[in-house]
Amino acid sequence: MQYGDTTVLKSIDLEIEQGKFYTLLGSSGSGKTTILRLMAGFLTPTSGDIYFKGQRINDVPPEKRQINTVFQNYALFPNMNVYENVSFGMVLKGKKKSDIKAKVSEMLALVKLSGYEDREISELSGGQQQRVAIARALANEPEVLVLDEPLSALDYKLRKTMQYELRDIQQRLGITFVFVTHDQEEALAMSDWIFVMNDGKILQNGTPVDIYDEPINHYVAEFIGESNIIPGVMRQDYVVSFAGKEFENVDAGMRPNEPVEVVLRPEDLDLVDVADGKLTVTIDDESFRGDYYEITAHDDDQNPWQIQATNSATIGKRYGLYFDPEDIHIMRLNESEEDFDARLEQYEDEEDADNE
Repeated sequence: MQYGDTTVLKSIDLEIEQGKFYTLLGSSGSGKTTILRLMAGFLTPTSGDIYFKGQRINDVPPEKRQINTVFQNYALFPNMNVYENVSFGMVLKGKKKSDIKAKVSEMLALVKLSGYEDREISELSGGQQQRVAIARALANEPEVLVLDEPLSALDYKLRKTMQYELRDIQQRLGITFVFVTHDQEEALAMSDWIFVMNDGKILQNGTPVDIYDEPINHYVAEFIGESNIIPGVMRQDYVVSFAGKEFENVDAGMRPNEPVEVVLRPEDLDLVDVADGKLTVTIDDESFRGDYYEITAHDDDQNPWQIQATNSATIGKRYGLYFDPEDIHIMRLNESEEDFDARLEQYEDEEDADNE
């Protein structure tokens, strides 16, 4: 997709299956909303095709696609009450009044707004307006519902509540949701499948667990949660060197002595006595986060470390840093997703062979 001389989407190729919760995740300007608008029919691709159930729909207008949209600003009609907003699409299609009334009641019950039919939009909170927008979209019985950062205007507590409710609605109805967000925590909590985007490209796609545990490159590792990313050298299969020492790990398929990046998540690190640690770190700072302490430290090679611990640490004191081989994730420099998938498949095949 191009706007003038600017290419905003670069060779996008993705497939959406029926009945799953998908998320397009990326920072502002990554191209995720453009994909959503292409799917919904508000834009036409500069090149390439969009297929729905095997039929090319590039030229099909939005109102004739089985895809409905919930916008970031909800796009409700302020001059209509809740009932009129939810029924709007059905009225345009000429459905019977009795059918419309039944469907509005069903949708408002689904979003927990029964009894709000006569309320004016101006009388509703942000969360209630968002529910009305969802009810209006679902009332048209779409096969796909696309949602463009619909939770971004809500406060933290309400946003968390709506995450669970949206996921529950999707599972109960069994329709396909395509959700756009820049919030990594939101994507991990809600999705069956995530597409991580940057600069108009899909960098990695997979389940939330796959993407969190096996990030393909530096950008994904930093964007999805907190990460310690340390330069290292892959000495041989299952042996990596970083911070001046060698460590066993579970990665393979790289060249001997290949430069790599090593990822260790803060929650996988334990502070222990120096004699029991695999590395020694000095505590620089800590802050209390409610259910854990966020600790910063540095090792003897001056590599910075982030640690999430349940117990407080003493600033300036030296501790041992302990982690298991399974906690170490190795990233090749500039590895493609295809190469990454092939290497992961090789490792899984070797695991299966060992188990046999």
